[in-house]
Amino acid sequence: MTIGQSMLGEFDQEMQSTRKTLERVPEDKWNWKPHDKSGTAGWLAGHIATLPGWITMTINTEELDYAPVNGPSYQPPKTDNRKELLAVFDKESSEARAALASVSDDEMMKGWKLLAGGTEIFTMPRIACIRGMVMNHLIHHRAQLGVYLRLLDVAVPGLYGPSADENQASAAGAAN
Repeated sequence: MTIGQSMLGEFDQEMQSTRKTLERVPEDKWNWKPHDKSGTAGWLAGHIATLPGWITMTINTEELDYAPVNGPSYQPPKTDNRKELLAVFDKESSEARAALASVSDDEMMKGWKLLAGGTEIFTMPRIACIRGMVMNHLIHHRAQLGVYLRLLDVAVPGLYGPSADENQASAAGAAN
């Protein structure tokens, strides 16, 4: 079993939890944000939906300059509603899963570089980038989106067990 193949169980579980969260973003609150310094619910959900694509990009490239000096900066796909959001997420996560399933251990250990305007931000093995800059990043923003849902009075899905919204009896027992 390769490193990438060994990650598939975790990947599948996190993608299932992520999709459950994205499915709950209310379209009528797409432009809502909890604070002036915060991104909108639609922007945050769109960012989360595109993060699995960074796995594919990390596996298939050696570097990314997201703000090149003489070219256009990186522009993620923009989503304007839940249907588009889920279509992007399904595509990105499917492609990422296929890339993880087929990548060799040698490729996972090769360095991958992130640049901004030609300046190196970091270089790390692809496996470290996938774990830290993609999976942990996705989980972090998914948790933020969970707070947005709570503030919007939308039922928060259970991700690592039941949530207070999905199983009131269990939540009440845990609080006591």
